[in-house]
Amino acid sequence: MAARLAAAAAFAAALAVAAGAFGAHALAARLGARERELWESATRYLAWSALGSLAMALHLVRSSAGAAGTGGALTLLAGGAWFSLTLYGLALGAPRWLGALTPIGGLAMILGFVAFALAILRAGPG
Repeated sequence: MAARLAAAAAFAAALAVAAGAFGAHALAARLGARERELWESATRYLAWSALGSLAMALHLVRSSAGAAGTGGALTLLAGGAWFSLTLYGLALGAPRWLGALTPIGGLAMILGFVAFALAILRAGPG
């Protein structure tokens, strides 16, 4: 499971780089200042969640953090995707109500980091 999680996280990191480049080049002239800011925030949080999940997956390979650690990493990755996709949607003109769903992704990212930290503490030294 850790290998699949690492692969998914690496893919999400690649997607963040591609989205950043797309926003900086293909969309730069088409988006207003607020929309560019949303796009940049979405890309930044997608990258952080991907890198955090990748670090977690690599730790899982070498530890006994178990299901709680895997769950934390998956929650972080899913939360980052949710958060970022809603912001990308808003930047591209989606209905404003989509913004009300964005904090769900942010909360999932926070819970993912906390769950993983607790799993590491429970696993003990090593």
